[in-house]
Amino acid sequence: MRSLAVLTLMVLGGCATYGPKPIPDDPDFAPVLPAFEEKPLVATGSMYYDAGARDLYADRKAARVGDIITVMLEESTSAKKSSTTELKKKSAVDLPAPTVMGRPVTINGNTLGIGISGNNDFKGESDADQANQLSGAISVHVIRVLPNGTLMVRGEKWITLNNGDEYVRLTGVVRQDDITADNTVSSTRVANARIQYSGTGAFADVQKQGWLARFFNSPLWPF
Repeated sequence: MRSLAVLTLMVLGGCATYGPKPIPDDPDFAPVLPAFEEKPLVATGSMYYDAGARDLYADRKAARVGDIITVMLEESTSAKKSSTTELKKKSAVDLPAPTVMGRPVTINGNTLGIGISGNNDFKGESDADQANQLSGAISVHVIRVLPNGTLMVRGEKWITLNNGDEYVRLTGVVRQDDITADNTVSSTRVANARIQYSGTGAFADVQKQGWLARFFNSPLWPF
């Protein structure tokens, strides 16, 4: 029973990092199509008037549900941290031997003096250095227009390779003022951005630890 319990904990610890695998055509990233409304017929006397058309002199920028925005991925992060801790403690206690009438008190010729000393040293150092960079472009759909005019966007891009797929996913909120005249926006101007860049298949699998290795690196391992 003890061996079975240990094996169960190992399996659970190894499987703790598993989750649903990303797949193309995920319903959570399905494109949002604009609602097709029947245009009202307005009698203006002109055969070229279109009630639902955009302004002839306006920029062709995304502003409605279903419109497409191209997000330029310009992510670059760098973090560095260094810390040093050093603690020292030293203590000493010396109790001289008691004396009676000027003579030290002894037991079998041994004095009763006591001396205690101790040293405690601790030194710790830690360094962390991390840098990430992501560049490219991904086109996303406007899935909702908020009351203040900002746009909620969502989209993904899948690239099929010989031994697997690579994908980029992005969700976030974009201000219409940040969209340029050519209908692009920098990823650094996407609020609450969630950007995923990963892959599936043989290349992605060989970079993952096995379930036993993940167990020994998980919080369930007591040592």
